[in-house]
Amino acid sequence: MMVLICYDVNTATTSGRKRLRKVAKECQNHAQRVQNSVFEADLDYSAFLKLKDRLEKLIDKKMDSLRFYYLGNNWKRRVEHIGAKETYDPEGVIII
Repeated sequence: MMVLICYDVNTATTSGRKRLRKVAKECQNHAQRVQNSVFEADLDYSAFLKLKDRLEKLIDKKMDSLRFYYLGNNWKRRVEHIGAKETYDPEGVIII
């Protein structure tokens, strides 16, 4: 299932900047960054729930926010990319 994960972490304090780094790192471990605070994750439901739980524990719910957009399995019809930064195919070959 494809999920779009967006976050906004308040970075006015040192602890906010630390939370931002932790949230970004957790997303990078499980998803592909498509914009600064936007990630696409192609995960099974169990893996998604674990990631969501980890992210919820990292943020300060009074100052930060998380948004999850569930694109499902037929996500290719729902995503349109225009402009800079080549898009990627999460189902394609990954070369490391």
